[in-house]
Amino acid sequence: MTRQEAGRGEAHLPAPGEAWTPIRLTRWCGEYLAKKGVENGRLDAELLLADVLDVARLDLYLQFDRPLRPAELEAFKTLLRRRAAREPLQYILGKTPFRELDLKTDSRALIPRPETEVLVEEVLAWTGRSVGPFTGADIGTGSGAIVLSLLKEGPFEKAIGTDPSRDALDLAAENARGHGLERRVEFRNGPGLEPLESEERFSVIVSNPPYIPEGERGSLQPEILEWEPGGALFGGPDGLAVLLDLVTGARDHLLPGGLLAMEVGDGQAGTVVQAMKGTKKFCEITIRPDLAGRERVVMGVASE
Repeated sequence: MTRQEAGRGEAHLPAPGEAWTPIRLTRWCGEYLAKKGVENGRLDAELLLADVLDVARLDLYLQFDRPLRPAELEAFKTLLRRRAAREPLQYILGKTPFRELDLKTDSRALIPRPETEVLVEEVLAWTGRSVGPFTGADIGTGSGAIVLSLLKEGPFEKAIGTDPSRDALDLAAENARGHGLERRVEFRNGPGLEPLESEERFSVIVSNPPYIPEGERGSLQPEILEWEPGGALFGGPDGLAVLLDLVTGARDHLLPGGLLAMEVGDGQAGTVVQAMKGTKKFCEITIRPDLAGRERVVMGVASE
């Protein structure tokens, strides 16, 4: 089902001889979502119902035999229809946990992912080994997950987040205000490094850029392809276009000894490392894996 078709169908619950309880409803809806191609349908049904009832997911089972009221059931069916149309769970719930933040999440920006938490962790570890204070620039900030996490958890006085999407920047600004960080971050509109002033230099430039090759469109789940912004996903024929632009231009905006840290896609780390070496502007170039063991983060220190 495409995005345009979302909401046209009905999630027809069978008319039972007894009232719907949380355990009965989530069991039935888990099977229903699985038939629609949704992975982890039972879990998603539990999370949607917990949102409707305003309880923690595990607390559903403290009231497993409580009949749902008609208004609760109708509200749940509305959310269920959206998930059956393959709208991402995070967009339906309107929020995503990311490290220490609870981020507002909608289709204006990519959904923050656990792999990107590794990028933040590596940057924070580097600042712990270096001398501050620090300033940072997050290129392609999206929802603001990276830059706001660095400001909240790290020794950063201030930071800039850039993005070519004004809608994404609006979302990032909302998240900054929601966490009381709006006075320490500035958001600028534009692609790549272009929003940075020519004389600006930072301690850290970090980015989770578009890196999916165009040829992989057909292999993506509908939750990604039909709902998340394509401009934040695809990085040209081989996925490397934005990554290599960052390698080429980032040194001009880094202080000597500053850090460039980027999230990369599967099989891209080696090419990015060779490009960094080829500039002769970086040293201490390293690759870090994500929790699944995939090469996910490439970092290099600006030569003096």
